[in-house]
Amino acid sequence: MKHFSIAAIAISMTLLVSACGKDPAQTGAPGAGKEAPPAVVITTLAAEKNWGERVQAVGTARARESIEIASRVSDKISRVHFESGDSVRAGQVLVSLQTGSDTANLAVAAAQVKDADRQYIRGEQLAKEKLVSASQLDTLRSNRDAARARAQAAQATLSDRVIVAPFSGVLGLRQVSPGQLISAGTVITTLDDVSKIKVDFSLPEVQMASLKTNLAIEARSDAYPGKVFTGRVISVDSRVDIASRSIAAQAEIDNPDNTLRPGMLLEINVLQTQRTALVIPELALQQIAGESFVYRVTLDGKAEKTVVKPGTRSFGFVEIAQGLKVGDRIVVEGTSKLRPGQAVKEFDSQPEANVDQGNADDKKVKAN
Repeated sequence: MKHFSIAAIAISMTLLVSACGKDPAQTGAPGAGKEAPPAVVITTLAAEKNWGERVQAVGTARARESIEIASRVSDKISRVHFESGDSVRAGQVLVSLQTGSDTANLAVAAAQVKDADRQYIRGEQLAKEKLVSASQLDTLRSNRDAARARAQAAQATLSDRVIVAPFSGVLGLRQVSPGQLISAGTVITTLDDVSKIKVDFSLPEVQMASLKTNLAIEARSDAYPGKVFTGRVISVDSRVDIASRSIAAQAEIDNPDNTLRPGMLLEINVLQTQRTALVIPELALQQIAGESFVYRVTLDGKAEKTVVKPGTRSFGFVEIAQGLKVGDRIVVEGTSKLRPGQAVKEFDSQPEANVDQGNADDKKVKAN
């Protein structure tokens, strides 16, 4: 009986070892012999673009010209000729104050000028006939000039009752109403010329040697994601700030659509040496334990891990110094579960890394 048990145990172990050695596909195990399904990814093409050494800063937008419109005299408002946010031209009437006796004073002064002119002309004729002396003619001339001065003063006083825009621009909030009694210095509204926007920013003093006028800049605002505004440096301060050891500069950006507003916070890139570089979206670059790599899509539609050497970065894009060539298709999104050699299926396809002339928009178009 004991010999039979030992034999049975030996046969069972032999069968177990034999089963373990078989191909799972032959055993009928669930899912055996099947490849992993293709990974759904988004890709783009590596492309050469204009690229330059860039220095980043944060700047504040300012209007090209900006003032507060205020009254020069104390009086009651007769009429308000604008609404908040209106675009106005230089010289356009904004507010009319009550003129009171100023109009009458101007009429009296004008009449006096007319009378003084007539007397002087008559005096000149009499002087030619030697009927009046030279001193009498001088008196008539003085009377005429004094009358003209009084008329000009009356006209200036009347003009102070009409408040006009000193330059073209966009008005702020209206802060007065018809019938309101205002005093000299009362702010009526604000006026900003935003056809061009000035941007104030600072850079560390170590960048001072490379900071100069006419350098191109790129600016971005969180209010307009993906949009790049271009301009140029127009001035650099002559002094370095002692406290921050930084140097202030100012750039100018064309703003024909009034997109940018004074006071906005802008991210600035000052472009220095321009060159051609191979550029990809920064999202495609993977870094593990000091190694930088991307997933390149091979001709047979599989993901290949490709080690690269990254360079400078700007606005979500990175320069690739080594490891890729123009036209390589790389995976931008969907890398978290992607494995080398795994087949990929493109959900969306981006034609190229579009960063030429500061346009770093990451646009996606459906694959045909």
